[in-house]
Amino acid sequence: MFPGAPAGIAVDPFDGEWVGDYLLAGRDDQECLRLGEPLTRRDLRRRVAARATDLRAAGLRAGGTVALRMPPGIGYAESLLAAWTVGAQVALLDHRLTQHEVDRALARIAPQLVVSTSDGAPVVAPHPGRPARTPHALLQLSSGSTGPSKVIGRTAASLVSEVDRYRLVDGVPEPGERIVLLASTVHVLGLVGGLLYGLHTGATLVVPPFLSTGAVLDAIASGPEPATVLGVPFHIEFLAAAGRDRHLPQLKRMTVGGELVRPAVREAFAARWPVPLGNMYGMTEAGVIATDLFGEHRPALAPAPGMALRAEGGEVLLAAEASPYVGLSDPARWVDGWLHTRDAGEVDPATGLVTIRGRLDSQVSVGGLKVDLTEVEQALATLPGVVEAVVAWDGAVEAFVVHEDGAAGLPALKEALAQRLAGYKRPRRLTLVPRLPRTATGKLVRSVPALRAAASPAPPLRPAVPAQQSPTA
Repeated sequence: MFPGAPAGIAVDPFDGEWVGDYLLAGRDDQECLRLGEPLTRRDLRRRVAARATDLRAAGLRAGGTVALRMPPGIGYAESLLAAWTVGAQVALLDHRLTQHEVDRALARIAPQLVVSTSDGAPVVAPHPGRPARTPHALLQLSSGSTGPSKVIGRTAASLVSEVDRYRLVDGVPEPGERIVLLASTVHVLGLVGGLLYGLHTGATLVVPPFLSTGAVLDAIASGPEPATVLGVPFHIEFLAAAGRDRHLPQLKRMTVGGELVRPAVREAFAARWPVPLGNMYGMTEAGVIATDLFGEHRPALAPAPGMALRAEGGEVLLAAEASPYVGLSDPARWVDGWLHTRDAGEVDPATGLVTIRGRLDSQVSVGGLKVDLTEVEQALATLPGVVEAVVAWDGAVEAFVVHEDGAAGLPALKEALAQRLAGYKRPRRLTLVPRLPRTATGKLVRSVPALRAAASPAPPLRPAVPAQQSPTA
């Protein structure tokens, strides 16, 4: 039995029985998933068993390795659960990655099988990989919002413990309610907080067919049960944009994680919906760490049950029994039982509440004076006409801004910023971009080269064709 596993649940490295005992148990006729089509637990168990048979026929065994590169849907869910049922180590690859990114990831992970989709159906292909070299049930890549992705391993026991941690948090969806999931199930918030928590708890998981305000509202309205919307701050805008004619008594709350919520976005949501906007702090390395699902402690959060936090030198540290990283990693990230989160913040010694200020690397020195890039970014985001903004450091404070008036709004923007921030805090370069790049999880990318590339016009895909010349000539 692994450390952290709940009493009575035996979770061994490559014993897939925990899937049936913990995730798929329950009443046969209970609807558990609505991923394009409603599925009962009986339906899902049958599909998972059939998929497990296919994976075994392709050569997958306990201790083997498989990578999933599939869009969210029933095919993804059944393939993931089936691979765990076989006892395999599963690596998750976002289906939106380019082939170049996928090839790099496969070279690092080295799976024996790759499951993708063709015409909506799972396709299993062999890959020149190797059996699992660690006892992890799950391998994930970090979001890559600030640099190259890291390979992060989670044991089956740690996944079970995280689901049980969710169950102890006040304000999470109850059995019989619904989770309208906007976060990707390839990443930890959507995977554990949505899919695995919903399966174990008995909350029906509903995934809109696509991301739009109308589709999200329709998903909330698709049943009479109370619904919690789970996503990242980017997704708040879908609900904030809803017309006043749309009434949704089923909406119980929205909960977001992933990055700080801009005040203007929070205010827009509160002005439209009379329900709590909850916040969570977590990492791919550990899952959910702290929560404030009722907005009682904003901007602080309460540590989730079993999570021990402390601050050192302005950085938040998390107690962890072992390093979560697989393969090459920075040895300074996990030291003497503490994971260095690289997030700036403080922990109140009296209450235990943690306040996250942003990434630790957002603290820079300008002429010997400390500047918090998060503060500059928040100031920019509140100015009239600013749709969204990212502030980064490349030897100087640099801001990348989406402005509704484009270049015409730049003089007023600079003037307004001068009234909000001291001179040493203001960006030395202010670049207008048509759209800010985001990771697959919806996080804003903070890599300066990527941000500058977003500001540059894309090169033509092929030479322009003269007006008098046919494109097929």
